[in-house]
Amino acid sequence: MCERNTGIWQMSLAMLISGSIGVFVLLSGLPVIDVVFWRCAVGAVALLLFIILSRQPFSRLTRKTLLLAIAGGIALVINWLLLFAAYGQISIGMSTVVYNTQPFMLVLMGMAFGERVALVKWGWLVLAFVGVVVLLSSELTHHNAHLFTGIMLALGAAFFYALTAMIARRLHPLPPQHIALIQVLTGVVMLLPLAHFTHLSVASPWGILLTLGIVHTGIMYQLLYSAIQKLPTPIIGSLSFIYPLVAIAVDAAVFGHTLNAVQMFGGILILLAAAGNNLGWGTKKKAPHSQGLEQKAR
Repeated sequence: MCERNTGIWQMSLAMLISGSIGVFVLLSGLPVIDVVFWRCAVGAVALLLFIILSRQPFSRLTRKTLLLAIAGGIALVINWLLLFAAYGQISIGMSTVVYNTQPFMLVLMGMAFGERVALVKWGWLVLAFVGVVVLLSSELTHHNAHLFTGIMLALGAAFFYALTAMIARRLHPLPPQHIALIQVLTGVVMLLPLAHFTHLSVASPWGILLTLGIVHTGIMYQLLYSAIQKLPTPIIGSLSFIYPLVAIAVDAAVFGHTLNAVQMFGGILILLAAAGNNLGWGTKKKAPHSQGLEQKAR
């Protein structure tokens, strides 16, 4: 139970940090490829420093785990590229609501690997998604020429996020810092030939790029992967809905977008669903002995 509680607060904090990323991407003013490249490059340096300071050797790294981590890195970088590109086609809000189909993709992937999902868990996930749709329903009436492209980009990003998460869960012996380092180094190699170095200058948004690399990558992905390794799929999916709520709040603070009554109601539904899932509302309580056996089995 202690490990599960630790995973819950780690996942929650990771989602709080994730909520501000869209604003930083747009404020950078750089092409998507450059933003993702520098996020990977700065993040790699930050993660390497964390690993050195924590004195964690790569003794658990095998050929299989290395290949899995690289595969996860490819999926992660594609996820970033698609999501950041979606911000340029549709609003942060619309991108967020579509991107939050990823918990359902994650649950379906978990089922494909033999995980059982209780009916009540599905109910909480559906309620949370309804809350996200209600939260941003006002944007659904503003159609534009880029709507279809933006939605497809965000859906693609959601799929690759879920794929990255499933791969990370299969890397349990490897510390999360090592997983994230291998993945961002994979991103550096992938995007190095495509980055635009000639556009850089002293006036470039280095503060934003450093924040994206250190906070949104180095710190956030350590928390995220550590939580993924501790929590079952439905709870991961439920806590992921913290992200859109924070994204809307940050968007309002930076760009002046305010929440109306309908959007506020959507936020309440999201929090209610997260609480119901995490506290086990609607599920039968197990006897302490059986709970202990379950924890040992994990």
